[in-house]
Amino acid sequence: MCGIVGLYLKKPALEAQLGKLFEPMLQAMTDRGPDSAGFAIYGDEVADGWVKLTLQASAVDYPWAALMGQLEGRLGCSLDWFQNASAAVLKVHTHEAAARAALAELAADVRIMSAGQSIEILKGMGLPAEISSRFGLAGMQGSHIIGHTRMATESAVTLEGSHPFSTGADLCLVHNGSLSNHFRLRQELKREGISFETDNDTEVAAGYLAWRLQQGDSLAQALDGALQDLDGFFTFAIGTRNGFAVIRDPIACKPAVLAETDDYVAMASEYQALASLPGIENAKVWEPAPATLYVWERESA
Repeated sequence: MCGIVGLYLKKPALEAQLGKLFEPMLQAMTDRGPDSAGFAIYGDEVADGWVKLTLQASAVDYPWAALMGQLEGRLGCSLDWFQNASAAVLKVHTHEAAARAALAELAADVRIMSAGQSIEILKGMGLPAEISSRFGLAGMQGSHIIGHTRMATESAVTLEGSHPFSTGADLCLVHNGSLSNHFRLRQELKREGISFETDNDTEVAAGYLAWRLQQGDSLAQALDGALQDLDGFFTFAIGTRNGFAVIRDPIACKPAVLAETDDYVAMASEYQALASLPGIENAKVWEPAPATLYVWERESA
C-alpha cells in the first residue's frame, strides 16, 4: 500500500509556504499509510566545507545540548544546531566522515537520518497528522520536499523502517511497491561498501542509487540501471539537492499522478492529495508513463 507525495516549487518567492502547502498532501495519504510517516525537506543550505546532519533519538528528552558540547570539543570546529522534537539538525564545519565517526563514538544510540548541504529527514511512527504536528511541518520553508506514509507489510513498524531513506549526500528515496530481489542485491551492495541499517527493501533501492552515483552515473543513468537491476514493482520519488524525480517500473501497477503549473510540480499516489494545492484546477495533470523518468531540477549550486 503506502502513499507518496512530493512538491517542487519553481519560484523562490513561494518557499516560505512549502510546509503549509505540503502538510495537507501528506495527511491525505493517511488511509494508504497509517503506521508511520516522514518527509525529506530541502533548503536552509550550509556553505561549502560544512555538512548538515539530521539526527534522531527515540526519546523526546534526549540530552542534545550535552552531546553537542562534547561533539564540538571532539571535532574542534564550529557547529550550529537546533532541536525539533526527537530530532536535532546539526550544521558543522568539518567533513561528513569526521562528524559520523565522532557521533558513533559519543552517541551510538543516535541515528543519522540524512547528511548533505540541504536535506533534512524527519520521520516517525504514528499517523501522518501526528508526524506533521510533532515536527512543525506547516511552518517549514524550503525549495522542495518528498514524503511517505507507510502501511507496514514487509517489516515491523519502527522508526528505522519508516521512509524516507537516505544513503548518499542530499539523496533520498521513497517507494510504493515491493522488490523481489532486494536480499541478493543487498549482499552485492555491501561488498561494494554500501551499508544498511534495516531489512526494508526501500533502503536497498536507495543504496543502489547511491552506489551508481558513486560510480559516476548521473541520476538519470542510475535510475535507468534501476529499471534493469531491480526486480519487482515500484513507484519511486527521489529527492536530490537540486530537485526531485519520479519513475515507475515497466509494468506501472502502483498508482501515481503528476501535476504541473507555472508555480510548482507535485506528485502523489492519488489525486486527492493534490486537490488542496492552489491553481490545481488549471494544472496539467497526468499519469506518469511506465519506465519513464521525470526530473525537475534547479541549476546546480
